Amino acid sequence: MYTPKHYKQEDWDEIKNFVQTYPFATLVSIDEKYPVATHIPIELEQNFEGETVLWGHIARNNRQWESFDKHPDVLAIFQSHNSYISSSWYEEPEVPTWNYRAVHIYGKLKELSEEALRESLRRLIDKYEQNSECPVSMDTLPEEIVEPQLKGVYGFEISIEKVEAADKLSQKRNEQDHYNIIKKLLERGDPQSRGIAEAMKKDSEK
Repeated sequence: MYTPKHYKQEDWDEIKNFVQTYPFATLVSIDEKYPVATHIPIELEQNFEGETVLWGHIARNNRQWESFDKHPDVLAIFQSHNSYISSSWYEEPEVPTWNYRAVHIYGKLKELSEEALRESLRRLIDKYEQNSECPVSMDTLPEEIVEPQLKGVYGFEISIEKVEAADKLSQKRNEQDHYNIIKKLLERGDPQSRGIAEAMKKDSEK
């Protein structure tokens, strides 16, 4: 990912928090001819060996998994809000741009064992059910429901070999431009603009 130095995020704690906050990712791998991608939740986890890895799964009907043995090097892309930035908000003439935050994690993918797949699904469900009025749990679901589902998915683990992160939040603009951008984004009122405005405010407080 092309990232100018003033937009580069290198704080692992910040990156880890980003991935955990925005886990719905794009998994990219290489097929025989073209890159292929699937949009799925991918969780940053500690595996049974205590290593920090990515865990996820795709449906076996999704033929992307058939390419993993031959091409195990994959890319997981995590992204949050993004928004168009009008240069009419600047004090001086300039071209418009786009603000965004993204993390790319590269590594080798391998299939999870059945035990690890069960554990990954248990953690996934527990994480997103914790605020439910009547939470679902892998530990209480009937085995006759769980077992066919396990057979229908391909669970995977991705080693973390390289991380690239970008926070493009108008860091090069002066203080007045920065204030104007945040103000105009909040005035728009849409979730994407609000998300970038909040990220800009948080970044300026560091």
